[in-house]
Amino acid sequence: MERALTAAELFDAVGRGYEEAFGRPPAVDAAVRLLLDRLPDSARVLDIGSGTGRPVAAELAAAGHRVLGVDVSKEMVAIARDQVPDADFVHADIREWDSAAGSWDAVCAFFPFLQMTRDETVRVLEGVARWLKPGGVLAMITVPMDVEGLEVPFLGHTVRITSFAEPDLLRLVERVGLDVVEKTSVVFSPDREGQPDEEHLLVVATRGTTPPQP
Repeated sequence: MERALTAAELFDAVGRGYEEAFGRPPAVDAAVRLLLDRLPDSARVLDIGSGTGRPVAAELAAAGHRVLGVDVSKEMVAIARDQVPDADFVHADIREWDSAAGSWDAVCAFFPFLQMTRDETVRVLEGVARWLKPGGVLAMITVPMDVEGLEVPFLGHTVRITSFAEPDLLRLVERVGLDVVEKTSVVFSPDREGQPDEEHLLVVATRGTTPPQP
């Protein structure tokens, strides 16, 4: 088995193949519909790990929202810019990226935490809590598991994944200063032979009126 690839290496290598295998999981569709129902007109939306730009950035931008996608993969950013010209995309590592406090109506985080350490996940979620406006919405999707640094095959490559069991993740989201308002779990079957079914957990949380503590 090859060495485990970083997130940047993996998604540079996978490119459009990711959209072919994972493009429209039911949890992602549910999250996009939820955001479209909740967001004010011309909302500012930060899409962490924006991938190919479809369907998330594409559908939010088509609804008139101002979307910024941040992705660690240079290849994914190039694909997204080509496919979704009405949104903006930057090539950056969200673990090193920052934004003004209270500047986003919503943050999407669909699977980016799986290739971060637990400490990195905590730091990014603390950032998200600061970046959201009062009443702003975090919609995140992950594969809930109590694993840390587990090497697994993924779309023909080896990756190292870390995640949290559902109760631990919900406690973490609350601890950084967000209020969990909804959670949904579904099983997804990727459209790729040899890629196993996986549980997708959608967590929706909001920022209250009291600023999160640093």
